Amino acid sequence: MWLFVIGLIAGTLSGFLGIGGATILIPALVILYKNTQHLAQGTSLAAMLLPVGILAAIKYWQAGNVNIKFALLIALGFLIGGYLGASFAQPVPDAILKKIFAIYLLIIALQILIWG
Repeated sequence: MWLFVIGLIAGTLSGFLGIGGATILIPALVILYKNTQHLAQGTSLAAMLLPVGILAAIKYWQAGNVNIKFALLIALGFLIGGYLGASFAQPVPDAILKKIFAIYLLIIALQILIWG
């Protein structure tokens, strides 16, 4: 039940702000469900393969707010980058990966606060 609620929150924020996996799912899986960082990241990616983007993207497309060419190029980069990133992450110890993730979130938050 709570996993559905977490997914609902992440999906709503993803559709509203374009965020979700990194900011909601992964912390929830690590903190609430005591997943390792690796397990949380892999689970988040698997959960978002199709459902997060497709319906939200359709709504944005219907409103004329999707650049298909940009989206396809970004998707190609995600496809290759996702594979490379997952390959690089596997040998990194969980405690270090968790710290890297936290630093990443702090940097993004500061950028938004200062320059956003």
